[in-house]
Amino acid sequence: MNVLTLTLNPALDLTVSLATLSPGRVNLASAGHLGAAGKGINVARVLAELGHHPRACGFLGANNAAPYRTLFERHGIHDDFLYLPGDTRVNVKVAEADGRVTDINLPGLRVSEDDWRRLLVRLDALADDFGCLVVAGSLPPGVSPTRLKGLIEYWRRRGKTVWLDASGAALKAGIRGLPQLIKPNLQELEDLAGRPVHDDHALAECARRLMAGGVGQVVVSAGADGVVWFGAKGHWRARVPRVQLVSTVGAGDSLVAGLCAGLLDGLNEPDTLRRAVALSLMAVTQIGVGIYDQATFAAFQREIQVEPFDERGVNP
Repeated sequence: MNVLTLTLNPALDLTVSLATLSPGRVNLASAGHLGAAGKGINVARVLAELGHHPRACGFLGANNAAPYRTLFERHGIHDDFLYLPGDTRVNVKVAEADGRVTDINLPGLRVSEDDWRRLLVRLDALADDFGCLVVAGSLPPGVSPTRLKGLIEYWRRRGKTVWLDASGAALKAGIRGLPQLIKPNLQELEDLAGRPVHDDHALAECARRLMAGGVGQVVVSAGADGVVWFGAKGHWRARVPRVQLVSTVGAGDSLVAGLCAGLLDGLNEPDTLRRAVALSLMAVTQIGVGIYDQATFAAFQREIQVEPFDERGVNP
């Protein structure tokens, strides 16, 4: 089964590293990195590094597309993007030494009615080439949450596996399209539930409600407390070792890519989760996504503990 990732609102990520951010003052950064990004694009990149051949689709600005074309060529990602007049937005991510990241995100290119129709035509033309659609990221101006819901419903009815990794209005609308898997973090899960999630029982209750409503599987990332996967064949928790946190940017995208690769590779759920969480750990120990060192990647997999989830435990 081939994978198509859909990134409707990508961004060039300018990641700036500094000791401590001092608002209202001049801050001297220790390092900076400008890279082609976007949640679905990050997913495709990690899938490619795991030996798969994903396709990537969505909207990109024609004026500053060169970094994306270079990325796609370098990693063997099929470029199925629609290129719109203008610039792909630049998002600023300020990463502090203690791991805190401050995001400054621009709204993105406005998508017209004709642009949206052309995207739907492009997706229809690609229908025979993918079995799994990963919809990831925010919505650009001009694309309503209702449209996202309809898109997910449409591809689910056509027999495609649809995964959703979004937040805010996009997540709330998208889950009404009943994707087979969603990946909220704890804060996003609390936003969906409308209440705090203080313990494992509350965590499980929120996931059960989503699954009872028609969402197939729920994967909750909880930072240093690991990841909980409410899966089709069981519920699992991955406990993670302590690492030197550099930036959380791309950690969730790497997790989704790892889960998707596990599905493609026919791994069981514990092994899929272990590898996916190792990829997420790789992301938080660097600027950007990808497997920067195979030995470190293997060591992370050995150190991650995966066990059946027991909601009688404490603090997720």
